[in-house]
Amino acid sequence: MNRATAKHLIERYFRQLTEGCGNGNCTNEFCASCRDFRPLDSNSAAAKALELFKINAKLCDYYPSFKSSADGNSLLDSTMSDKDTNDDFSDVHYLTENNICMILNFCEEEGDYSALVRVIGRVFSNAEALMKSFKKDEPNATENSCKPTDVEKQNDQTLEKMGAASAATLPDDALSDALSTCEVAVDIQAVRRVYDRLLSIDQVEASLVNALIYLTPNVELDLEYLDVYEANPDYLNIFIIVMENSNLHSPEYLEVALPQFCKAMSKLPVTALARLSKLWSMYGLPHIRRMMETFQQLITFTVVSNEYDAENLVNDDETVVAATQCLKIVFYASILAGDVDVEHNEEDEEDTDSDELTLHELLGEERLYKKGPRVDPLEKELGIRTVDSIHPVIPFEDFVNESLNDVVEMDKDFTFFKVNAETKFSFQSCPFILSVITKNQGLYYDNRIRMYSERRLTALYSMVQGQQPNPYLKLKVRRDHIIDDALVRLEMISMENPSDLKKQLFVEFEGEQGVDEGGVSKEFFQLVLEEIFNPDIGMFTYDDETKLFWFNSSSLENEAQYTLIGIVLGLAIYNNCILDVHFPMVVYRKLMGKKGTYLDLSDSHPVLYQSLKGLLEYTGNVKEDMMLTFQISHTDLFGNPVLYDLKDQGDQIPVTIENRQEFVDLYVDYILNTSVERQFRAFKKGFLMVTNESPLKYLFRPEEVELLICGSRKLDFEALEKTTEYDGGYSKDSQIIKDFWETIHSFGEEQKRFFLQFTTGTDRAPVGGLGKLKMIIAKNGSDTDRLPTSHTCFNALLLPEYSTKEKLRERLLKAITYAKGFGML
Repeated sequence: MNRATAKHLIERYFRQLTEGCGNGNCTNEFCASCRDFRPLDSNSAAAKALELFKINAKLCDYYPSFKSSADGNSLLDSTMSDKDTNDDFSDVHYLTENNICMILNFCEEEGDYSALVRVIGRVFSNAEALMKSFKKDEPNATENSCKPTDVEKQNDQTLEKMGAASAATLPDDALSDALSTCEVAVDIQAVRRVYDRLLSIDQVEASLVNALIYLTPNVELDLEYLDVYEANPDYLNIFIIVMENSNLHSPEYLEVALPQFCKAMSKLPVTALARLSKLWSMYGLPHIRRMMETFQQLITFTVVSNEYDAENLVNDDETVVAATQCLKIVFYASILAGDVDVEHNEEDEEDTDSDELTLHELLGEERLYKKGPRVDPLEKELGIRTVDSIHPVIPFEDFVNESLNDVVEMDKDFTFFKVNAETKFSFQSCPFILSVITKNQGLYYDNRIRMYSERRLTALYSMVQGQQPNPYLKLKVRRDHIIDDALVRLEMISMENPSDLKKQLFVEFEGEQGVDEGGVSKEFFQLVLEEIFNPDIGMFTYDDETKLFWFNSSSLENEAQYTLIGIVLGLAIYNNCILDVHFPMVVYRKLMGKKGTYLDLSDSHPVLYQSLKGLLEYTGNVKEDMMLTFQISHTDLFGNPVLYDLKDQGDQIPVTIENRQEFVDLYVDYILNTSVERQFRAFKKGFLMVTNESPLKYLFRPEEVELLICGSRKLDFEALEKTTEYDGGYSKDSQIIKDFWETIHSFGEEQKRFFLQFTTGTDRAPVGGLGKLKMIIAKNGSDTDRLPTSHTCFNALLLPEYSTKEKLRERLLKAITYAKGFGML
């Protein structure tokens, strides 16, 4: 606890001992408002306050409306001034829909809302009073009821239906568990009806803002140091009631009230955050989206209102950090309210940890290179992961805050994420708010630091053992035997010293002079993939309709070949290379720990998906009309039919309307999981050899992993033109450059991909699109018959200054069409 916080708490104890809390029915023996309390002089009160602080004694909530504070603080005076009349409703110590409507009717008759303003200010500024308000067991209002309009009634009914529909997407046992776990005493509909009436009155709005400003610092301290939620879980009611205010995003709240409220909410223990998330997931889309937009607006407002740099980090802005942590609650509520699958999980690979100390541990670097996947505490408490989400009610993309992504310093944020997680906040602990581009920067830093670490360890071992240091993962391969050479070398490395896979990749083609600065590795990956995905080899099957590959369940290749392709995918991510891989999304979901399910068939096996969908939707006599059994057939590598029983003696069990769902589930499980288990296990093993210590699984969703490996299929050459740099005498105004871009834009899709392959080593755009590709066009002499050349390592095109546009086009097309191999110029 810092000095300022300690001082504030001691002052609160002193005020409690000298002035009391203002509650005439107080029972706290250490409060001046208690009837049995013996008055103390100032010196005795100061000493007693210090003693109470040391033992963490009970603190009462303060009732500021009864008299002005001794320190002259007049924050609430304008909205909660004392008025000694019979109509100030001083006997109202908590709110119900009934008493609010009674006071509201009185004020409307009088034409003066000051009594309502005082009551609202007094209750909303007092944690104990607000916590007791709007209880479900309170009698409903009758003649004094806040009768909603017809439109409000219709809206309430619609929202209730939407909330029920969202909740109904959970399995029955999960739904009942959620209802019992997040059961709260607040009458949510009553709170909403009251807010609908109150927020139309300007004086009440001001009172709510000021009360929230007064309330939240004390709530924050109570949560952080007094464990009030553990003592009384109803403390959560405060946050439930305040968050129903639909005006929290307005300017009146954004500057002070909402930032303070978010800081207080971020101090809630994880069990309380989980209750909030489960409760909000029952609300329905409009309310979940409203809360999401409230926190997003606060983050954006704060970011654009301040300037951040390497010295003044956004990570140190308490408002942005607290709002991000609150947004996480809504993020998981959105997942819970949508379609989720918490059951179909792949078995995790067993991690065999050695009892011996590693060199990182000896050097005191175990925090930076610690093993094992991260687990978010809230995710663990809820028992759900991002990868379990099939369709959240709010798309994942809506949680990304572009303003924040523009100012976050990922090198610093990465350090906080890996080393100082206990003391410094990292936005990578809330990856939903970061774009794929930003997260990719964090992954890049992680990969580079591991490469640097392996080089250090290699140098250290070589000095100790007196051997030649080998700081890189070197692969020397022959073009015409690339699979055999790569397989033998990588298999030896994975068996003898798997950590060598974490070194920077360095590829050399036998008989060629090219030095690998990235371009040679790109071509190596491309050639390996072309060979392995060749249908003649039979490792994968190809669907002409979807243009996607799938594991061949009857392949004769050994597991080492599949392990190799897994290693290649892992190395591509690790070395920031883009691969021309065409897998359905279910492959990436399986790599992230989920099994294939019925919905995954839609892109991996669309014909089978439509057939099974027709079976599930069939309204006739399934048994007699379909004549199906629990025995299925498929063809092997040679086109021969293979029979498989989904259940024992499956050929004797007919498919009926009662068991057709079971048939579909077993059929899908066989096609996507069981039949390719051997091949996929080896494939995943190779992938994890490279990525097992990476934050990949924690930071990225399956569709984002595909983007990392394959790049973007969208090629925006307009964006590439804007970001291209020129060297050697060229500029964007040079005639040859104008002719060049006119020529490029006139190319067809295939020719554009050839050009990209020629210049960068891959025909895909990097994460973020071609605008993120830093291409250089350099002058390579005057007019000549020589072809353009490129340095794919540096994305550099060496372009002679051809005399005509026609010659430029002819020379460029020839270069990109017949380019293969590396040489020294």
